[in-house]
Amino acid sequence: MAAAPERSLGSVGVTTLTRPARPVGELLRDWRRTRRMSQLDLSNETGISARHISFVETGRSRPSPDLILRLAERLDIPLPDRNTILLAGGHAPAYPSHELDDPELAPIRAAVRQILDGHGPYPAALIDQHWHLVEANPAIALFTAGAAAHLLEPPVNVLRLSLHPDGMAPRIGNLPEWRAHLLSRLRQQATTTNDPVLYELLEELRGYPGGTAHQAGVASVVVPLRYEDLSFLSTTTLFGTPLDVTVAGLAIEAFFPADPATGERLRALSL
Repeated sequence: MAAAPERSLGSVGVTTLTRPARPVGELLRDWRRTRRMSQLDLSNETGISARHISFVETGRSRPSPDLILRLAERLDIPLPDRNTILLAGGHAPAYPSHELDDPELAPIRAAVRQILDGHGPYPAALIDQHWHLVEANPAIALFTAGAAAHLLEPPVNVLRLSLHPDGMAPRIGNLPEWRAHLLSRLRQQATTTNDPVLYELLEELRGYPGGTAHQAGVASVVVPLRYEDLSFLSTTTLFGTPLDVTVAGLAIEAFFPADPATGERLRALSL
């Protein structure tokens, strides 16, 4: 089995925040519209009067940090954007953004390492909010073997690796279905976060060949990854109630055997 790309758990950077040029009210209004809520809807959900919300959005009232965070929580605004909105309002950011190798995140590193190591001999990887590979267990080499060198240069984007013609795509037996699944996930994430990096990645991946997915049979429960002669089910693990920007963007993608033959093959390969 080929070696997986070397990535350090300290590779996630800290975002430098500067006060945005746009006013705090405009930013809050944009997020409210993104969530397709009226001022009255938001008022009913937060207990803040629609009149006050209107004054904040038009700049007639300067919101306190507590009010911004109250609105941001209901609008499900990502933590980095909450910091941006606080800065626009003249307030300090509320959420830190540590490097993964900082002492404060030692429990996170330990939990990730335990999950990745414990998942062997099946593949598992830690990814950041832009689908870059941060860390992986040795079994992930099953997916990286045979990929072109340019796809394995850090930072490795696992979606690009999966769907690029020079990556995993030629060896995925149900590429149209798996491609549709990944694009759907990415589209939903981009819509939820309003992250331009994710929209750019989505546009790139849509341009890759892959065919058209067909309706899954009634016996299907989830979309499997059929890779060469193996079949996998995938799960995504997130950290609950994160209060750090870096931690909020992390996810562990783990693959399980979808049939006994795959499990036996992977156990044999790990010996």
